[in-house]
Order: sequence, then C-alpha cells, then structure tokens
Amino acid sequence: MTETSAKGRTPPRSLQVRRARLVTPHVRRITLAGDDMAGFPTGSGGAHIKIFLPLPGQNRPVLPKLGPKGPVWPPPDQRPITRTYTVRRHDAAAGELDIDFVLHDDAGPASSWAARAEPGDFIGVVGPGGPDRAVMDAGWHLLAGDLSALPAIAATLESLPASARGHAFIEVPDSRDEQPIETRAGIAIHWVHGKGGAALEDAVRAAPWPDGTTSATIAGESGAVVAIRDYLRRERGVDRNAIYAVPYWKASLSEEGYHDERHRIMDSME
Repeated sequence: MTETSAKGRTPPRSLQVRRARLVTPHVRRITLAGDDMAGFPTGSGGAHIKIFLPLPGQNRPVLPKLGPKGPVWPPPDQRPITRTYTVRRHDAAAGELDIDFVLHDDAGPASSWAARAEPGDFIGVVGPGGPDRAVMDAGWHLLAGDLSALPAIAATLESLPASARGHAFIEVPDSRDEQPIETRAGIAIHWVHGKGGAALEDAVRAAPWPDGTTSATIAGESGAVVAIRDYLRRERGVDRNAIYAVPYWKASLSEEGYHDERHRIMDSME
C-alpha cells in the first residue's frame, strides 16, 4: 500500500509495533516496522506525521484509501483516531521508525494506546511532512520546547552541523525526564524543570544574545510558543522566515478541539 500516486501522494502505511520501552517516566518509545516502511523518506527525524489508531474493539485501524482528490475515509463508525506526532528516529537499514509518546495522567487515546502497546500491535502512519525546523547555516541557534517537543528538538540537534552554536532550552517535569542527546553541534543544552511554559519563556528571555543571524526552533504548549515567538520577533527582530514555531497542544483541549485554533494562531503569526 505504499505505492506513490500520480500526484506524488503516498497512502497511509500499515505498521506494527516491533519494540516498546520507557525512555523516561513520562515518555515511552514505540518502534514500528513492517513491509510498508519501504520507501519511507530518509532524513525525516523531527518531521511531522499523522498516526491512525484503532477504535475500541478493533485490533487494527481501518485506514483511509488514497483517491484522486485526496483521502477517502471509512464510514464514521470505523474512522480511526487521528493524531499528529513527530518522528524521533528513522533507521532505513533496519526498516524502523521510532515515535516518542508522552504518557499523561489524564491520558487521551494516543497516550493510552502507547502505554499498553505491545509487539505486533497495528498502527497507521502517513507522512512525513512539515516545514524545515532550522536554518542550518545560521550564525547561532535557539531551540525551545517542552516534553512534547523533545523529539523534534533532539532530532534537530542531531542534524545540525558541527559548526552550529547556540542554546537549547527543554522544559520537563523534573530531572527524571531529562534524556541524553548526542549532537556534534556546539549547542548548550539547558533542562528547565517546570510545567506550562512560564519557566521556559523566562529561560529563553534570560539567554545571552550574540550578534549574527538567528535560527529559532520552538514547539510545545500554545501559550509558551506564541509568547516566545512574539519575543523573538518584536524584541529581538528575528526574521520570521528563520523561526519554526508550532504550537502542538493547549491545556484542557483535545487535538480535535484545538485543531482550528492552532491553524488560526499559526496564520496570525507575523
């Protein structure tokens, strides 16, 4: 089902869990594999994907078909649960795809699925896609995000050249959720202990600001992303085209409830 259509679209891939493990107390890494991994784009670490989860009572999701005008969805009572996630790692040689899931106390469908996922479980994946997350040859780099943004930030750090310099601020609940990140770049990684984004914004504002072109990568909770992006644009004069700012979630709202507001926020960013 991975043949690319005449218009360049690729149908959803039906994949299975190969491994599942806790990376930290609040993050579980699910490694996916299967015949449909053939042709998955290389260099996709940190890119956005859509995942399709089975409904209660199903052992695998009913995936949409790819029609000439886009996806053709199954009937509403069979339509899979859809969420947006980030590729943590793609190993083309092993035919594996890693996705890191944040485990929540008030777990939604994706977090609940990830918490109990076992080898052999089915999931659908479409993508990857999304804009570039960094300007590779920028004079210096600023990265900021919470636990939900950690896969994108880590993948970006791993892809930066050795000449890259800057700071990465990652907000996690406490030291138990800090992860080792290997990067050849000269980026100082700062772990910020907090929740909700206020501590993250304070850390970014307190960061030293050298001369030269800036590339900014910001993701996570909506309020924090908007506040940090506004600071970079209005007080630091960072070029809008050098800022990757994506609000992944908003407190008290599901992905369905936040979908329209997220696009409105992104469209309104100057």
